[in-house]
Amino acid sequence: VQLQASGGGLVQAGDSLRLSCADSGRTLDGYVVAWFRQAPGKDREFVAGIGWSRSGRTSYADSVSGRLTISRDNADKTVSLQMNFLKPEDTAVYYCAADRSLRLTASPAMSAYDYWGKGTLVTVSS
Repeated sequence: VQLQASGGGLVQAGDSLRLSCADSGRTLDGYVVAWFRQAPGKDREFVAGIGWSRSGRTSYADSVSGRLTISRDNADKTVSLQMNFLKPEDTAVYYCAADRSLRLTASPAMSAYDYWGKGTLVTVSS
């Protein structure tokens, strides 16, 4: 598994971005997938997750609930994170992670994930 996160960039507060997580064109439907982020000087934190396969539930950190949406797209070949109404405090490197646990709800713990992609930087200016 080689996860790749993409879609980051520099935006203004209130703008939107869509991040994507892919595994070299292979399907991700057999994995629980989550997005984490790490802001400068802070620990990496859970942002959103989607449980195993099509039965999986979505879950979000309180700080992003209502603004971010995680979904499986492109015939389950990507897991996207749609980010709306971005705030300067959303500035961070965003990472996608995956595991084969068959959990219907993604764990917010980093230790639950076996596979990590390189991050993509999101910068939100005020």
